[in-house]
Amino acid sequence: MSAVMITRKVRKWEKLPGKNTFCCDGRVMMARQKGIFYLTLFLIIGTCSLFFVFECPYLAVHLSPAIPVFAVLLFLFVIAMLLRTSFSDPGVLPRALPEEANFIEMEIEAANGNVPSGQRPPPRIRNVQINNQIVKLKYCYTCKIFRPPRASHCSICDNCVDRFDHHCPWVGNCVGKRNYRYFYLFTLTLSLLTIYIFAFNIVHVVMRSVDHGFLNTLKETPGTYPLNMNTFLLVCFFTLWSMVGLTGFHTYLISLNQTTNEDIKGSWSGKNRGQNPYSHKNIIKNCCEVLCGPTYPSVTFFSLFLTSFSASFPQKTTAPLIPNEHTPDDVKPSIAAEKSSGPKDDQPPAAMLPPLASPETDAETSIAKNQ
Repeated sequence: MSAVMITRKVRKWEKLPGKNTFCCDGRVMMARQKGIFYLTLFLIIGTCSLFFVFECPYLAVHLSPAIPVFAVLLFLFVIAMLLRTSFSDPGVLPRALPEEANFIEMEIEAANGNVPSGQRPPPRIRNVQINNQIVKLKYCYTCKIFRPPRASHCSICDNCVDRFDHHCPWVGNCVGKRNYRYFYLFTLTLSLLTIYIFAFNIVHVVMRSVDHGFLNTLKETPGTYPLNMNTFLLVCFFTLWSMVGLTGFHTYLISLNQTTNEDIKGSWSGKNRGQNPYSHKNIIKNCCEVLCGPTYPSVTFFSLFLTSFSASFPQKTTAPLIPNEHTPDDVKPSIAAEKSSGPKDDQPPAAMLPPLASPETDAETSIAKNQ
């Protein structure tokens, strides 16, 4: 009896706790609630399709062919930034291992002492100093870690995210340290695209109305302009109330080196609050740090592995196992060790061993018998 060891390497994203979903062998990471993300794609593609079909042919002929070309490039960049924001790791922090969690619990109990029954235990916090200012690190009861500065636990994805900004259902993912710059570029370019489409929609209507009049233009093209009016409504809604306002708000936050989560909680505002220790007191330096800073590696990257899992399966053999081209590489060393460490007394003399079976030796034996 011998045992064949089969080893399977498990990637980190396969064992990652939380409520995220993975596709393409771990290369795509999203939240489970993706319905609004598909709605975002539909609205962007639908609005731009109406513009490309009904406005661009007329504008390319009567104004410039560069108008649809620039619109297509801007549209492709918007889609690329949306997919990069939605499919990338926002900065998920790894949870503590059981041994680490037990050690942290022992440290907390030793620091707090015995809490009498009926009394609430003291809050689990640690103080660190950042730029001569005390910042509190809160303990996450789900991940069993003291969260780094500016990190927070997302209740929708059920993971702690480094430099957590907010969970955006429109992109179907959290916005954090690793994908915030792509989120901002998405909102900025989408604002430019909607303003661009809205402006040339007006130009298209004005140019046709100059020649034929506004009412006559509507009568001559009854099938086109109802769709144009719908385009106007969608563009006005997204431009004036949603995207431009959102882009302006995040531009303000970037200039202060502040997150949406910190702004909502008022972490650095109010009489009893200190100054933002992460701000450089310079708009250009803050923008460079947020938008041009280094991108840290992901702890859930698809090429990272956990500890290998191996299992042994007994196999009955009547002869020593001989490795061949089908033998796994991990099994070959164990087979060689088994052959070298086996008992030598039980082996018959070399002269009494039959030759190894092969097609050539079988053919020679049959020819000798026939002769």
